[in-house]
Amino acid sequence: MGNWKELALHVLDGYELSDAEALSILNCPDSELLELLQGAYTIRHNYYGNKVKLNMIINTKSGLCPENCGYCAQSSVSNAPIEKYRMMDKETILQGAEQAYNLNAGTYCIVASGRGPSEKEIDTVTSAVEEIKEKFGLKVCACLGILKPSQAERLKAAGVDRYNHNLNTSASHHNAITTSHTYEDRINTVELVKSSGISPCSGVIIGMKETMQDVVDMARSLKTLDADSIPVNFLHAIDGTPLEGTDELNPRYCLKVLCLMRYINPTKEIRISGGREVHLRSLQPLGLYPANSIFVGDYLTTAGQETTADHMMLQDLGFEIEFAKEMAT
Repeated sequence: MGNWKELALHVLDGYELSDAEALSILNCPDSELLELLQGAYTIRHNYYGNKVKLNMIINTKSGLCPENCGYCAQSSVSNAPIEKYRMMDKETILQGAEQAYNLNAGTYCIVASGRGPSEKEIDTVTSAVEEIKEKFGLKVCACLGILKPSQAERLKAAGVDRYNHNLNTSASHHNAITTSHTYEDRINTVELVKSSGISPCSGVIIGMKETMQDVVDMARSLKTLDADSIPVNFLHAIDGTPLEGTDELNPRYCLKVLCLMRYINPTKEIRISGGREVHLRSLQPLGLYPANSIFVGDYLTTAGQETTADHMMLQDLGFEIEFAKEMAT
């Protein structure tokens, strides 16, 4: 396409990309990749400067999920040899919060497998959140599946700041990934969270045999949904899942996807999420020119990079960590 910096300046003036322009980002020649990253960073820096938000996940309930999501090691159609356990107790969740605080992660993400939480699980989470707020002042994101209105209200009252429920893919590709719930179920959950006053977090998984148009549609759906935070996962195909052996990504394309998300959702938190280490590899630092947030520590069923390496990466880039104590003010 050519002048990526000029397009970025148009975006800062309120311009919305056409489909042709969006696809041109994903098809950007590798020879122009640094220019594209510069354009994305122009947008990112305007809203976030050189700060990076750190998030840490705790998988409070693993496996045992009745849904048939083809990418997930915890689903009913997975034979992956993962650890399976019921909901952790409050004390274990609090220990994770202390670890997040010590790692300078400003947001602690409480995740549980399953279609949706039971009332007993909501009891555990809300009790833990109240104590986390009192002891550590962390922002808390919950990811517990499809909610009832009363459950969303309880999470809000307990102090949950953000709720994650990913769209994962485009509306047209959804049924190729799962049939045990609909795309509308996911949209409705995010809308419910918004109506309860909790900040919505919703993102995608790239590399599930979707088309480039699907990726553009995902970015636009998230814009329409007005998700405050957008985690971008890159499929870590796990043996024993229906998508095992799928490997259609390279680091340069992953960077282009992150740039697309920034150009289409200029004001939002863009988080490099699962698969960062596997697919960006040695180009991980470049991902923080379009994105402004990462996970530290491990993911749900896969290991992450050592947190000391992440801290060193940010230091080498000259970026600043948003410390938990800063985010609590």
